[in-house]
Amino acid sequence: MQTVLPGTMFRVELDNSHLVLATICGKMRKRWVRLTVGDRVKMEMSPYDLNKARITWRLK
Repeated sequence: MQTVLPGTMFRVELDNSHLVLATICGKMRKRWVRLTVGDRVKMEMSPYDLNKARITWRLK
C-alpha cells in the first residue's frame, strides 16, 4: 500500500510498479479491519479496468 485517500480509497502499488486505485470490500468494513501504509494486501481486479481494484485481504 502506498497512499491512504479519503473515503476508504487507497493507492496501491503492484509488484510490477503499476499504481491502482483500490477500495476495501464490505466484509473488511463490517469487521473494522484497519489498513496502513506499507501493508501488503490481496486484491481482486477486473480484466476490463486495470486501474481499479477491491482489497479483499490484509496479508501478514
